[in-house]
Amino acid sequence: MSAQSPAPEQRPQRTPEEEALKQTVRLTRELGIKDSIRIDTIYRMHLKYARFRQKGLTRAENMERMQAIYKELEHLLTPEEFTRFMNHPAEQPRLPRGANVLTPTRQVQRTEPQSSNQQ
Repeated sequence: MSAQSPAPEQRPQRTPEEEALKQTVRLTRELGIKDSIRIDTIYRMHLKYARFRQKGLTRAENMERMQAIYKELEHLLTPEEFTRFMNHPAEQPRLPRGANVLTPTRQVQRTEPQSSNQQ
């Protein structure tokens, strides 16, 4: 018997199409999007970035990809949907190990222009 544990099994890689479908289903379910045209547009956006991701990105390139996804989603979703998406726990910034977990996370707020009728 060896003291070493067996190597962990590798998860099978999803195709860009499978990844895009999974992300689209999750997003549309969480936000309650029912419009098939919007769903198709979101799927095509996810597919574009899933294909880009397969190119073996550096950390900086992956961060740029994520920022591009958020920017595109901001245009594809309503302001309320985008705020809900950005405030979802999976989209919150992760705290470094040992950080105080009682510190509230930053919430993304969309602000509307102030009316000039305030006195």
